[in-house]
Amino acid sequence: MYRDMIDGKTILVTGGTGSFGKCFTKYILTKYSPRKIIIYSRDEFKQFHMSNDFKEYEDRLRFFIGDVRDLERMRRAFNGVDYVIHAAALKQVPSCEYNPNEAIKTNIHGAMNVIEAALDSGVKKVVALSTDKAVNPVNLYGGTKLVSDKLFVAANSYVGASDLSFSVVRYGNVAGSRGSVIPFFNRLIESGAHELPITDYRMTRFWISLPEGVELVLKALKEAKGGETFISKIPSFKITDLAQAMLPGCTMSEIGIREGEKLHEVMVTSEDAPTTYEYEKHYIVYPQMVFNDRMKVEPTGKKVANGFTYSSETNQMWLSVEQIRERMEQDIVLI
Repeated sequence: MYRDMIDGKTILVTGGTGSFGKCFTKYILTKYSPRKIIIYSRDEFKQFHMSNDFKEYEDRLRFFIGDVRDLERMRRAFNGVDYVIHAAALKQVPSCEYNPNEAIKTNIHGAMNVIEAALDSGVKKVVALSTDKAVNPVNLYGGTKLVSDKLFVAANSYVGASDLSFSVVRYGNVAGSRGSVIPFFNRLIESGAHELPITDYRMTRFWISLPEGVELVLKALKEAKGGETFISKIPSFKITDLAQAMLPGCTMSEIGIREGEKLHEVMVTSEDAPTTYEYEKHYIVYPQMVFNDRMKVEPTGKKVANGFTYSSETNQMWLSVEQIRERMEQDIVLI
């Protein structure tokens, strides 16, 4: 489906040693024939392990030590790159709250550097990974990602006559990824626990797998004209049902919602509804402010109703306990 777009191209992934970066790299290298994938990140130890894990692809895989805070290093890394996937970020909510300046430097200044380097280096497309926490943010991490999203949308005003476009993909915690609840529950179960802690019995989340996240990025690479935010149609689940799927019959203790945590994930707000269109498998939030002629697209999807929201609480698709168990077996990618 994406062979013409990917084959022979050079792709750079910032923060590429993370869960998404490793899944993206494996997905692309096994299904397509890119000229090269460049992993740009700051942790040489993680790069060492990733290079060992991907030994069979070493002829098409390169590793750059660098930080998104370093504009000159990024300009060097972006030289000859066709597509940039921006996945680097400080994501831990408590850490960002305690170290706000560092979160701003990476998530906001780093986004600005990605934009500058892409504009200066002849990159064709940039897709930035966002999060549900950027929607009506209640913590600093969400606030920095909201600013980052706005920067990538506005960056389309600087592309001039080039073919470069910037777009965003948005989803919540990926099932099984670092920071999600599944590894936490797993550790408790492996230690012999018979009770699982639930922050709030009402809590709901969206379910998206790493491969589904990769496919959304590829869709954005292929279809984006500039400034769109792509959001997958995915099912919701109750945290209590997840606990029962992982440890059937377990007792559950409600421990209270954590600071900076939301009860439900929201991907599209009612304020976004006027520029949101529904497609078969996804939604697109088009930019409210149009900065160039290429952004003046005529959406082919169905315009959502006024006041529409896309929330894990009011979603039409839900996973049962058994379906959660099935999805865990097929969706949790350990790489």
